[in-house]
Amino acid sequence: MSRFDRYMLSQLLILFSFFALVLVAVYWVNRAVKLFDMLIANGQTAMVFLEFSALSLPKVIWLVIPMSVFAASVYVTNRLSSESELTVMQSTGFSPWRMARPVLFFGIIVMLMMAVLSHALVPTSSERLKNRQKDVTENVTARLLTEGTFLHPAAGMTFYIREITPDGVLKDVFLTDRRNPKEITTYTAAESYLLNTESGPKMVMVDGLSQIHNNIEGRLFTTNFSDFTYDISALVKRPETRARSIEFISTPELLRDPAAIASETGTEIGEVLEEAHGRFNRPLMVVSAALIGFSTLLLGGFSRFGVWRQILIAFVLLVVVEMVHSATLDPVRANGDLWPLIYLPSALGFLVSGGLLWLASNPIRFRREVKA
Repeated sequence: MSRFDRYMLSQLLILFSFFALVLVAVYWVNRAVKLFDMLIANGQTAMVFLEFSALSLPKVIWLVIPMSVFAASVYVTNRLSSESELTVMQSTGFSPWRMARPVLFFGIIVMLMMAVLSHALVPTSSERLKNRQKDVTENVTARLLTEGTFLHPAAGMTFYIREITPDGVLKDVFLTDRRNPKEITTYTAAESYLLNTESGPKMVMVDGLSQIHNNIEGRLFTTNFSDFTYDISALVKRPETRARSIEFISTPELLRDPAAIASETGTEIGEVLEEAHGRFNRPLMVVSAALIGFSTLLLGGFSRFGVWRQILIAFVLLVVVEMVHSATLDPVRANGDLWPLIYLPSALGFLVSGGLLWLASNPIRFRREVKA
């Protein structure tokens, strides 16, 4: 690798890291605020929030990498062009194809990162995140330990806690059970405790009152108690056995027997193939995005006003490639035999960047053909 290749590759990697860090921070902060409010309001600890944030990070990085690659490619090419460095390299005999070599190396490096995320980190972390979300939802402590709010943990149930002390004592508890249409049961207690027993979670209420209203006879029965144990296991939904999601299944397993996976997950074979081949296509699109950003800016030449027109064209071309990618999804999902269409966006990106490099290599010939 020549000195120019190392210099340009280092600039691309530095700017890519910068843009990726900024975009990840923006995405993560946006999600973290909502996640923090949801988890802390439901009685979860800060460690659970950090765990959820870490598990969602690979998906966020996977989303921002293509944009970061394109931004780095455009920014570095624009800077080298405005400082006449590309002009100097062209005057020494470097063709646009030769100058694109470090951009290709840069795209391959990021493609490998994207492949690791697509095939390993994102499916694993997403599955773990979904399981943890399910655990939190089914956790009775998280469902009930919210002070100052009337909760409805189950149909016909209302639960309220005025205050939760640092040692876990629930102050001024109110519980209404309307699940039995014949009677309404209401419990109030000065203090209460949640206990996990072998038979399920229990709530021990201390110094309280039980009121049972018979809807048929219209009578009210009240009972004072010093302590009373209430079984709250019915408030916890039992985990349901669900089929795996294709998003969490490994790529080799998806490709090995897509029909079996489709039958197991209740999806179409096309959806399975789209998920599997999409994990190969997205890294390839990263390389094409870097080449499109570089090759488009080579067409402008030196100008005191910069190459903003070429930057706009590069952005439009990238949007067109993404639109083609979106247009191929539905046909493949409907018919698995059309899975080669998944690679059409990346192939189009390489074709466009190759055509732009050819135009940059033959500017005089192209202008003569246009005049003719």
